[in-house]
Amino acid sequence: MAQTLAISKTITSMVELRQRFNMVFTEDEQFFTEWFDELPELTEQEQKTLDHLKQRFLTYRDRGPIPEGVVDKLLVTPLLDVAGFYDEPFTVRTEPQVEILLEDRDEILRGRIDTLIVQDRLWVLVLEAKRTIAFSVAIPQALAYMMATPHPEKSVFGVVTNGDEFTFIKASTQNSPQYDLSRVFSLLMRRNELYEVLRVMKKIGSSIA
Repeated sequence: MAQTLAISKTITSMVELRQRFNMVFTEDEQFFTEWFDELPELTEQEQKTLDHLKQRFLTYRDRGPIPEGVVDKLLVTPLLDVAGFYDEPFTVRTEPQVEILLEDRDEILRGRIDTLIVQDRLWVLVLEAKRTIAFSVAIPQALAYMMATPHPEKSVFGVVTNGDEFTFIKASTQNSPQYDLSRVFSLLMRRNELYEVLRVMKKIGSSIA
């Protein structure tokens, strides 16, 4: 009988991710160009909206840690809206529970997360601002969830954020699984890096539509 394990306790490092999925960091510099190559320009209105979102978030941030539900409402949901992910041709769903069968290890990995999945190919994982869980833990867990994609023949994308920072992920889950990461975009910088975050979202959107 297969042993059921919690993703949050089982996948806490890239080593554990590799052990269970044989997933490796790609050496191909062209594997994930969507986060930097030929990004779409933003309109003046979009920039104004992003300036407002950043200022509002930082106002809340100055008062103390922000729970992931509030991060989602203040920042992530409006960003996805501006990126057009709630409109045609995109479809959005939630995935409260993920279950992955690893036959070679006789294990079932199970996890419960508050994540949003766009077009079955973009996984949005929101963390609590200043939560003890670090990106170094959140990224392998996000990749584990992405392994549950219903379309393993297609590349999948992820974005992990705690509000303060955003990182994008691209993974290929079939045959020899591999992944790559974008740089970290930070709202703590003087320049509004939400501009770049939205540009990357739009670029990814054009590739999964």
